[in-house]
Amino acid sequence: MTDLPALGRLEDLPQDYRDELTALNLVPLWPSLRSVLPPKVPARKTRPICWPYHSLRPLLLRAGELTPMEKAERRVLVLANPGHGIEKMQASAAIYLGMQLLLPGEWAPAHRHTPNAVRMIVEGEGAYTTVDGEKCPMARGDLILTPTGLWHEHGHDGTEPVVWLDVLDLPIVYQLETSYVTEGPRQDVKAGRGDRAYSRAGLVPTPVFERSTRRNPVLRYPWAEARAALVDLAADQPDLDAVHITYTNPETGGDAENILGFYALMLRPGQTLRLPARSPAQVFHLIEGAVQAQIVDSTFTLAEADTCCAPGYEAVTLTNLNAEAPAFVFIADESPLHRKLGVYEVRG
Repeated sequence: MTDLPALGRLEDLPQDYRDELTALNLVPLWPSLRSVLPPKVPARKTRPICWPYHSLRPLLLRAGELTPMEKAERRVLVLANPGHGIEKMQASAAIYLGMQLLLPGEWAPAHRHTPNAVRMIVEGEGAYTTVDGEKCPMARGDLILTPTGLWHEHGHDGTEPVVWLDVLDLPIVYQLETSYVTEGPRQDVKAGRGDRAYSRAGLVPTPVFERSTRRNPVLRYPWAEARAALVDLAADQPDLDAVHITYTNPETGGDAENILGFYALMLRPGQTLRLPARSPAQVFHLIEGAVQAQIVDSTFTLAEADTCCAPGYEAVTLTNLNAEAPAFVFIADESPLHRKLGVYEVRG
């Protein structure tokens, strides 16, 4: 393929001409064309980065001492990618990450907002999230959804701090100028839990009269079930390289949420797995084990509860550092959004 021709520079244009353009809020495209349409590979601000839990946990607990819930509403440390500028509070173009702390006896008041969110529980017991009237208990490794527009609040009846990883599509919703929140009163808890009603693969409740109006009838995906699914899949298909499952809507088989995708991956003892280069950025959060992640020129050694980020269009190599036991990784990515936009790619 021939090289693209060099284009004129902004400084090549006379100053009086540039001043006239500016006065009319006009910008010449050609000096900036290569930056917005670069050849072969997109320009990416997302950098490979790791957030070690052992380093951020003391700071999160100190935040609990420094800031009472009534002053914080949501006590969160944002995992910011410096490639985007830490003031932008985003991990990738479409992904926001935050570690949230809830102390015993606290209640984070009800609200609803336009960005979709999920909670991946990192540590602790006794807390819960109430979403649209459904009380979802929190246990390590559980994934809890708070889809766009649904009321949700957090409470803690236990005795030790509870921490979870928030994953939101806030950056893209903010860029679309559609991000806002509405405060509300404490919810009344309703009977029924989706994770119980939809607990058997391939078997869904058949409504006689009317179906739920929620886009996804399941709000909580227990880690015990996801882990068992991975272990069973590995045993059933011993030659399968990637022991990988997707969190889906059981009624439609589609993604659990509509902008970001969520997955769980098991690495067999001692396994090295190369994930192909794909267009979406990815986030890896280690639930169990010890894993080395090779992302571009960066190598991260992940302990349990560590989180790292990979830019799109780059392959990622994961190695289970334990030769005797499997490792389990939670993954979030931008695949649903890319597919809807028609820009999803796998480059091998």
